Amino acid sequence: MGNPSPSPDDTAEDGALPVPVTRAGRDGLRALLDRPRTAVIGLDFDGTLAPIVADPDQARAHPGAVPALAALAPKVASVAVVTGRPAGVAVRNGGFAGVPGLEHLVVLGHYGAERWDAVTGTVTAPAPHPGIAAVRAELPGVLDRAGAWPGTWIEEKGRAVAVHTRRAENPDAAFDTLRAPLTDLATRHGLIVEPGRLVLELRPPGVDKGVALLDHLRTTGAESVLYAGDDLGDLPAFAALEKLRSNGFPALLVCSGSTEVTELAERADLVVDGPGGVVALLEGLAAHAG
Repeated sequence: MGNPSPSPDDTAEDGALPVPVTRAGRDGLRALLDRPRTAVIGLDFDGTLAPIVADPDQARAHPGAVPALAALAPKVASVAVVTGRPAGVAVRNGGFAGVPGLEHLVVLGHYGAERWDAVTGTVTAPAPHPGIAAVRAELPGVLDRAGAWPGTWIEEKGRAVAVHTRRAENPDAAFDTLRAPLTDLATRHGLIVEPGRLVLELRPPGVDKGVALLDHLRTTGAESVLYAGDDLGDLPAFAALEKLRSNGFPALLVCSGSTEVTELAERADLVVDGPGGVVALLEGLAAHAG
């Protein structure tokens, strides 16, 4: 497909692409560079494409994210933003709608329960889990009984409900105190608790970023994949791709570096410096793929 693509070692020499620290990661990068049209680029949103902020409603994609994606997306099979947010919110906060070059973009919201396609500009989704309404009604009382930490607040996510402790006077203590009562509440209504960076999300079981990503790989017929994330909710995607790699499927696991969560960095092939580092990686891939 045109001129031979540079190897990861070659691209590191000119500073365009970092070199993964693992052999499997280097193989995944090489497969993506050599055969981009059969590759999927999977990306978390908050903390990966957008900096983490105190108010999630104010989160916006890094200024370089959309231009980098618009340059890369036409060269690959698909770009999938996989997020716990509602798909429409991620589209709005990312500025993804109506951008030339992003016709191959999809947003898999609520861990894959919702799907937004750039081609149609529409969101498709099944009916919400009934437990969400019950949890929503009981949650304020549960928080009061747990101590009502000042600064703790509830985020309504449609198909999930999240409790944030980042604004509390002692965010870590509030997080630890609330974890057990929120888990009990979720369990009573057939839900699970997904912990993240100073946030506890109550959501339906059976959907996670690993399930969503694997389904998208099957749908697109992908032959390689890159996935970048920053938080505990991205671990299922890492686990799913590690299993695929054990069967010979090329995959590159990228961590958008954070001092708050280290688990992803310990399992990643490549750690970059937050959303700015992710954007630089996407720009390098766009320059060298194909």
